[in-house]
Amino acid sequence: MKFSIEGVDGLPEIAQGADLAALISGAVELDDGDILVVTSKIVSKAEGRVVQAADREQAITDETVRLVASREFDGGVTRIVENRQGIIGAAAGVDASNAPDGTVLLLPVDPDASARALATGIRALTGANVGVILSDTLGRPWREGQTDLAIGAAGVHVFDDLRGGTDASGKPLSVTMPCVADEIAGAAELVKGKSAGVPVAVVRGLDRLVGDLDLPGARSIQRPAERDLFRVGADEAYNEGYRDGFDESQSEGPLVAG
Repeated sequence: MKFSIEGVDGLPEIAQGADLAALISGAVELDDGDILVVTSKIVSKAEGRVVQAADREQAITDETVRLVASREFDGGVTRIVENRQGIIGAAAGVDASNAPDGTVLLLPVDPDASARALATGIRALTGANVGVILSDTLGRPWREGQTDLAIGAAGVHVFDDLRGGTDASGKPLSVTMPCVADEIAGAAELVKGKSAGVPVAVVRGLDRLVGDLDLPGARSIQRPAERDLFRVGADEAYNEGYRDGFDESQSEGPLVAG
């Protein structure tokens, strides 16, 4: 099996209200089974998700639903949080890169809905049965560096569920479920880059992953709380355990010497 990824050139600077479906459809010829990987920042710009840079810290607070971990460093404080979209990452996804001067960008309010609207528009304009993935750059626990991940998806199977099958040796597969949406988003970043001004890539050759627009979106990638073994940072977990232990000892009354 092989597939190809091509950056889409010629897109203008995106402003609020831009018709992304029309702009993308006019910039590249699309066929059934193609998958478009769209940098979420241009969706944020089109949807007007822009705030003044001076309000960045407040914007992070406003977009946060749960603090996972925070650390002080020479330039300030890094906050790893769960944001309104259910994504866990630094600064709630509030980002100054590739934003207009003096501003920062927030993530789309509902990335899956944004991807669905974009896929619907492009399918209507081109007649091509395409899928759409919205990507954003995130760090990973335990690993240095960043990679692009899928934060929104429509018309694409986000998992390749192999559970119930067998491997090449005939051994049963019970937990194998590659997150192909994240794999595609990361691969597409190799042709988009951070400074080349190419916010969209088209992936060809993965037709088997393209489907109906009512497929589960990227929100389904987020691990449910009851299965999350790392809901807080190490220091936060220690402090929480210390407080719980202290409160329990206080409830049992003062120690009496024997």
